[in-house]
Amino acid sequence: MTHAFEAEGLVKRYGKTTALAGIDLAARRGTVLGVLGPNGAGKTTAVRILATLLRPDEGRAAVAGLDVVRHAAKVRRLIGLTGQYASVDEDLTGTENLVLIGQLLDLRRPAAKSRAAELLADFGLAEAADRPAKTYSGGMRRRLDLAASLVGRPDVIYMDEPTTGLDPTKREDVWNIIRNLLSDGVTVLLTTQYLEEADALADDISVIDHGRVIAHGTPAELKRIVGGQTILIRPADPDRLAEAATLLGAIAGRTPESPSRGVITVPVDGDAAFTEVVRGLDRQGIAVTELSLRLPSLDEVFFTLTGRHTDEEAAA
Repeated sequence: MTHAFEAEGLVKRYGKTTALAGIDLAARRGTVLGVLGPNGAGKTTAVRILATLLRPDEGRAAVAGLDVVRHAAKVRRLIGLTGQYASVDEDLTGTENLVLIGQLLDLRRPAAKSRAAELLADFGLAEAADRPAKTYSGGMRRRLDLAASLVGRPDVIYMDEPTTGLDPTKREDVWNIIRNLLSDGVTVLLTTQYLEEADALADDISVIDHGRVIAHGTPAELKRIVGGQTILIRPADPDRLAEAATLLGAIAGRTPESPSRGVITVPVDGDAAFTEVVRGLDRQGIAVTELSLRLPSLDEVFFTLTGRHTDEEAAA
């Protein structure tokens, strides 16, 4: 299998602190690898090594088969990087920021201006192209920063928590940008603490905690770690909640729980129980406003693996 990038046994220490303790990462071409974990887990350190900004103490990493230490200059021609916070020059206009990046990448000025105009249009910034970046909103700066990482048409893009600080609407804008990159054959490494972000975008997910990969798989495979599926029922008439619970418990062979008011849930071993529940509700005339069969959430997976949720910061 051809990997756009891969890392094997990466170790990085800062004095007595081990930031990475031998992690392996790899992504197939044209896919998104989500790297999920809390603050301090080692996500940014791994990205910095893959982007040639840090040297590993042990292990190896490569992009398109090129070692990131021995062939750092060549690797930099193939990658783009955007960090947690926009790093544009606020005194330059949108166009000037992108033209500057283009010229640093050895594009002739006409070609750099053409590429800048193309990206500003793609990112919805054409009307603000001649305004200083300091007049941009936070979402606009983030889009400009992402555009800057694409000036050189990279094969691989590292996005280190790219939606940090963005409201849900702006976060969705970034998600759409990532989906468009995939359609162009770009490979993306996406680090995030937002579980729904990894679920929405990633083809594969590596869960990192304390510098180690503690789980890897597709979103669906990771959800199965918790085990089975869950049926959720919300009766239209709250007074019939007890009846619905009795029905659900009899079919599932387990005692239902009530995670929130007016809702009952129970884990089941397969899809067949859901059909039985639908028939039972119909027979008893219990109308529902919500009825679903779902895999566990990634939040539940992470809690199962680590004993905490991703919004609880790990010690640095």
